[in-house]
Amino acid sequence: MTGGTQHFSGSYRQEDVEFLLTPMALEPIRDLAEKERLIQSGQRHYSEMLSPESLPSPAYLALFQSAFAANRLQMARDCLRLAALIAARRTGSITLVSLARAGTPVGVILGHLLRQVFQRECSHYSVSIIRDRGIDANALQHILAQGHAADSLVFVDGWTGKGVISRELRQTVNDFNAAHGTAIDGGLFVLSDLAGTAACAASASDYLIPSSILNATVSGLVSRSVLNEAIAPGDFHGCVYYAQFEQHDQSRAFADGLVADAVAIAASSGIPLAEASDAPAMAARSQAYMAATQQAYGISDINLIKPGIGEATRVLLRRVPERLIVRDTNAPDVAHLLLLAQEKAIPVTVEPALPYQAVALIRSAVDG
Repeated sequence: MTGGTQHFSGSYRQEDVEFLLTPMALEPIRDLAEKERLIQSGQRHYSEMLSPESLPSPAYLALFQSAFAANRLQMARDCLRLAALIAARRTGSITLVSLARAGTPVGVILGHLLRQVFQRECSHYSVSIIRDRGIDANALQHILAQGHAADSLVFVDGWTGKGVISRELRQTVNDFNAAHGTAIDGGLFVLSDLAGTAACAASASDYLIPSSILNATVSGLVSRSVLNEAIAPGDFHGCVYYAQFEQHDQSRAFADGLVADAVAIAASSGIPLAEASDAPAMAARSQAYMAATQQAYGISDINLIKPGIGEATRVLLRRVPERLIVRDTNAPDVAHLLLLAQEKAIPVTVEPALPYQAVALIRSAVDG
């Protein structure tokens, strides 16, 4: 796939994004408990397997629509704010590199805004990054080989949870730079930085980013990225393309709607100023919460704690949850989580002092 001319954009328009991923066939693991056991015992890495994806239920889809209606202006403002921050931090043309897949819709929106509102030349690639395995170095080499300057690259994602991916990105981009004599900035640009680990963020609030609560049907119909024995050393990391969901896809409509909202905000109110967030305070809050939760629930593996609405949603959709913790069961932003918990008979704990709107705990497959 590397060095080839095939352009893969998922269900997006060709000018919206180029996925530097290898489409592949992969049978999902339907026994989630067995998948969890394999991951937690170290027998398989999470990136080697996929959970099955299904279309959301009508009730869940209705919650997505109401969440989108309630939060679209905040997300549009944050996308506009993040585009302004990127434009201020890069001279010349900009190369957005979104982290597949949660970063992809954000990258698509930012690309349009940088071109339309800020009159900047902008390219957008979506690449794989995997915890403990790093950024796809083949994808980075491909981007540079297209003539994009190393200092034009901007890594984009939706949010940080506890900061694992932002730290992974910085470390493995530094390793790439050392190996290739490049000077790529490994900082991560996000809409919401809960962990205080991003280089640049539009906000630090745990709000419901609407694209976080659907899977493939709002992310170009691609799966989470895959890295298993089927991926050759010279290939991009893999993904599954869900052609069977094409009639239900909302990826383009979602991005187009947010671009239109953000352009309208820019025209009527100007560019919103970046909110100064106290990253060290956010990082300290995150570390304190993680330590307290490990102690309170007897959790030895920190990877089993997933703070924030976006991360909690992922757990309830495709992992084996032990518990959902919410700050306020009446908050509209957690309605979809409560529905999923009810459908899957997951216990819900209310913690009014919770520093996030929601946290999910993954069931341990190895303890006891």
